[in-house]
Amino acid sequence: MDDDARSTGTDLLAAAAVGAAGAVAGKRLVGRLTRGRFGDTEEYNVAKVSVSGPIKRDKGRPSPLSGPGGTTADEVVEQVEAADDDEDVEALLVHLNTPGGEVVPSDDIRRAVADFDGPTVAYATDLCASGGYWIASGCDELWAREGSLVGSIGVVGSRPNAAGLADKLGISYEQFTAGEYKDAGVPLREIEDDEREYLQSLIDGYYEQFVETVSEGREMDPETIRETEARVYLGPDALDIGLVDELGVESAVEDRIAESIGEDVAVREFTPDRGLAERLGIGAERVAFAAGNGVASVLGGDGRDVEVEFR
Repeated sequence: MDDDARSTGTDLLAAAAVGAAGAVAGKRLVGRLTRGRFGDTEEYNVAKVSVSGPIKRDKGRPSPLSGPGGTTADEVVEQVEAADDDEDVEALLVHLNTPGGEVVPSDDIRRAVADFDGPTVAYATDLCASGGYWIASGCDELWAREGSLVGSIGVVGSRPNAAGLADKLGISYEQFTAGEYKDAGVPLREIEDDEREYLQSLIDGYYEQFVETVSEGREMDPETIRETEARVYLGPDALDIGLVDELGVESAVEDRIAESIGEDVAVREFTPDRGLAERLGIGAERVAFAAGNGVASVLGGDGRDVEVEFR
């Protein structure tokens, strides 16, 4: 009986240990999948948010087969605000790998980052161009890798011109508008000189906003920014002209943040709340973006006659 009792007790202890280990693992898994809303998570004092791929407004999730979804500004803003509201977060690390994107969504992210209560450091990996640099200008510091491409401080406006094709197909254009420039830039007719001048003035206006924003955020001379002529620069060249503050890997960035907050850094990545199926789809999109897009990638429009982007 004594042997049986001891055997039973040992079995119960073993079962309890396995159960406890499973419970802990389950809590950790739930914590990761729910971004810490449920379950136990490790301690952290730095929030990391990522801006990856083309920057756009939140338009809902496309099919994973439709190409890279890019960064939706609404999601990133939500993550930054959640980090700012989190009492455990003392600093913000903004990871940037983006060719740019839509103007106002890029500015939404920059404003959210600039409003964060605490040190903010932007870290560029492969590419930090146009809208990505606009966002970085809202941070206290910008770090990059030696192989990073940084800059492209400029604005692109584009419109298709299908007037020749319409003529060949015998398609005529007729539209009723109120206001001289209401249909400026429509693709089914040749653009008039005064319309071209008007549309160019809009692009010039966005560019001046870009220069002014970067000049204030990065404390740079506006003329120095204009002299970049919207080029991208490798990390060391970007450092030489003041587009970035330091070069280094992410661990060096974390060391810099540790200096700012006066304690060792523990980073937690803030990510959008998504279901498993959606996460798998986004994973496929990220692979497509990495494999199919280069520095000079031209992004498709969304049906507008004239598209304006930071690129």
